[in-house]
Amino acid sequence: MALYSMELGGRTLSMEIGKVAKQANGAVLVHYGDTRVVVAVTGTKTPREGVDFFPLTVDFEEKMYAVGKIPGGFLKREGRPATSAILTSRLIDRPIRPMFPAGYHNDVQIVATAVSVDPDNAPDIPAMIGASCALTISDIPFEGPIAGVRVGLLPSGEYIINPTVAQAEVSRLNLAVAGTKDAILMVEAGAKEISEQEMLDAIWFAHDNIKRICEFLEGIREKEGKPKMEVPVYEPPAELVAEIEAYGSEMLKNALMDANKLEREANVDKAKKEIAEHFLALYPDNGADVAYITQKLVKKIVRHTISVDKIRPDGRALDEVRKVTCEVGLLPRAHGSALFTRGQTQILNATALAPLREAQIIEGLGVETSKRYMHHYNFPPYSVGETKPMRSPGRREIGHGALAERELLPVIPPEEEFPYAIRLVSEVLESNGSSSMGSVCASTLSLMDAGVPIKAPVAGVAMGLVKEGEHFTILTDIQGLEDALGDMDFKVAGTDKGITAMQMDIKIDGINKEIFEQALAQAKRGRAFIMGKMMECINAPRPELSAYAPKITTITVDVDKIAKVIGPGGKTIKKIVDETGAKIDIEESGNVYIAAVNTESAKAAIAMIQGLVAEAEVGKVYTGKVTRLMNFGAFVEILPGKEGLVHISQLSTERVNKVEDVVSVGDEIMVKCVEIDSRGRINLSRKAVLQNR
Repeated sequence: MALYSMELGGRTLSMEIGKVAKQANGAVLVHYGDTRVVVAVTGTKTPREGVDFFPLTVDFEEKMYAVGKIPGGFLKREGRPATSAILTSRLIDRPIRPMFPAGYHNDVQIVATAVSVDPDNAPDIPAMIGASCALTISDIPFEGPIAGVRVGLLPSGEYIINPTVAQAEVSRLNLAVAGTKDAILMVEAGAKEISEQEMLDAIWFAHDNIKRICEFLEGIREKEGKPKMEVPVYEPPAELVAEIEAYGSEMLKNALMDANKLEREANVDKAKKEIAEHFLALYPDNGADVAYITQKLVKKIVRHTISVDKIRPDGRALDEVRKVTCEVGLLPRAHGSALFTRGQTQILNATALAPLREAQIIEGLGVETSKRYMHHYNFPPYSVGETKPMRSPGRREIGHGALAERELLPVIPPEEEFPYAIRLVSEVLESNGSSSMGSVCASTLSLMDAGVPIKAPVAGVAMGLVKEGEHFTILTDIQGLEDALGDMDFKVAGTDKGITAMQMDIKIDGINKEIFEQALAQAKRGRAFIMGKMMECINAPRPELSAYAPKITTITVDVDKIAKVIGPGGKTIKKIVDETGAKIDIEESGNVYIAAVNTESAKAAIAMIQGLVAEAEVGKVYTGKVTRLMNFGAFVEILPGKEGLVHISQLSTERVNKVEDVVSVGDEIMVKCVEIDSRGRINLSRKAVLQNR
């Protein structure tokens, strides 16, 4: 058992090895502040049969006991992973996946369990570093180590590593970066309209710290590492490779050069079939070799054509965006809607507005307990011309929804200005590359169509990279083929002022600063082009909300009168809701939100609430209801729950012998408040009102 430590972000990061999960191929207990994460990695001894991909599984487990909580619900145990856990699993997976040797098809599972969580030391980055450490010391053929950090940007302009909760609240940037000591592998960021240069500075600041962590992990490997298992390398017969390339290269290249996805796929399938028939007649026992070589040839042709010849399969210029069309107001009953089409990628987005009570309640290990702005992303199989069972959203859908949510969050108006819960839903109707960036564009249009007063419109674009030796080509607005066979998927979204979100995944062993800078600059031009097309459709939020959206009015009551509005057991507020049809939310601050479909309903609810909390004012005239008769006068309710006395001498301008001669219980009369005595008793006068007529 050994403990290895280093300083990271002003705190101690430690890896404890040999203490936990000793039957796994590699395991570590990560310490960071009071946060503890158990990370264990296991792998099978033999490859999975019949697969041509690397079957890696990453699971990040959130345990509620880690923050001293018992899970809600009937079962009182953790159920399906929370969204935050799924996003952390993806965060760990993405930089680790490219670091395994080609042809390695053994199952590998990484399980990271957050067993103690300190809010100022979130478990996601420690889990990523722990996964890298466990793989590095295991016998699994991992070509790391990799490491990651989170970066914040304070108002002073200072970059900080792994911000605390207080620092994150004022930070203009929430950036996660992962990489090796030589290059960047993954970037994920949410930002408050920061510049490209600020983003670049943050990334390289992060990489300086990543280098330190990688050196720390290499030191642990020297002392704790196991010998790596050998990976058999499959090499098809060289003669067969040469024959297939000579026979099929031109045929496949012609099939691949087509702007229409479906036609291109049909042409490629036809060419593959012809190649297979030709060579199976010659080599009947080499069917698997022929299929493997042919698929590799497709990839080789696409990559060479783009990186060296600078020609894209659909004939576009390297920095050209596909045709963009936009439409708003398609769905009459949704509060806002938009259809965004870019090439063969099409997104339908709908906006729904609701009272703040509809905000999402979050049960997890983080400090966030609810959120009023939500973005959901759906990717049905018909969007890519396929059939498969329709199930609940998978990790990809959850990840893309979270990305679109992060891209728009900086421009969503605060609750004080726009007291609504906001839900956006992006339905991918057609996909051929970067449906997530299409979602942010459709969402912006939909929000403006709904009349949501966003601070600025947001547009996004996906960039690609194909790198062959010294040759590299950066592509704007990548299509599906360029994503699948390329080396980078780099998504950038932002306003005219700056970047609001960014996500980058690399399939090779990282990229350098030159490529990064060029990609960011090219992305900025692509975003501007798309934004121009969006503004031609709708260039500002509509001045009025949809007729079907609830109208929310905000009033404020004294904190000590909140209980009076609610009433015993909620009886009073329920009565207001039942009588007016409005929905009412009251916050501890005294803010009261009244939501109603029509103005009359809202006004009635406001009047009832204001009546409950109002105080009688001397000199003010009220219309009240007679509640009780006494021989010395009548009691009149002038405000809800507030009565005053009209003395018999103040009932009329003439002498009154009996109270019953002038008023009866239930009568509505106008009275003037003439006095509130030291004991808070209200004295009223009907006589004063009559004299002033």
